[in-house]
Amino acid sequence: MHTEKVTQYIVSWLKDYALNANMNGFVVGVSGGIDSGVTSTLCAMTGLQTLCVEMPIHQAASQVGRAQEHIAKLKERFDNVSDARVDLTPVFEGFKVQVPDTSLETEELSLANTRARLRMTTLYYFAGLHRYLVAGTGNKVEDFGVGFFTKYGDGGVDLSPIADLMKSEVYEIGRFIKVPESILNAVPTDGLFGDSRSDEDQIGASYDELEWAMHMQDAGKEPSDFNGREKEVYEIYLRLNRINQHKMNPIPVCEIPREFK
Repeated sequence: MHTEKVTQYIVSWLKDYALNANMNGFVVGVSGGIDSGVTSTLCAMTGLQTLCVEMPIHQAASQVGRAQEHIAKLKERFDNVSDARVDLTPVFEGFKVQVPDTSLETEELSLANTRARLRMTTLYYFAGLHRYLVAGTGNKVEDFGVGFFTKYGDGGVDLSPIADLMKSEVYEIGRFIKVPESILNAVPTDGLFGDSRSDEDQIGASYDELEWAMHMQDAGKEPSDFNGREKEVYEIYLRLNRINQHKMNPIPVCEIPREFK
């Protein structure tokens, strides 16, 4: 990958999109992870107003620390960067009080997705105040490979600057644009469960393995073409790719036959 050229292309794309849409800049949720670190920096590099929003919900101290370090360094580097902190923990706890308490196995995941949707709502609040675009932080593996994002949560955005980049390419750009080492070295996690589980813990495969699986899918390979760990990873990838198509495809519309109208 031509890292410098790709970086410049994304920055120009972001700036052109915002100016053509007559918007003033961008708002980005900063979590302390590589994707939001890269996205917020690319937005800042446009020269347009870039608001970095930290939105903890029972967040681990390490994640909070990385997010705050990144935002502080961005503000030192770019005078068009501002920040806001919205503690959504009491909002989340208030929501839990209002909904029925269940013993369903799906409750934990449903509440995790609720965290992401509360954050989306918060970002659009700021976007509406300032005429900003909500910049998505999803990469290609998550957005178009395994669907590892929350529908109408972190998937609810105005534009996706890094969604055509593999996770390894996001890291490459992160190093080039000087994202803090603490973020580059951190274990990837969505931080939605209030514990230490990583993305790999949830998915069952690393991002390097998932990238390999995406390439194998593009090559038309079948699980029977592999053995051992490769077969296991490919089956994980294909299963997630299949069941999460509802996230990746446009919302289905019931088109009424012309003769019925």
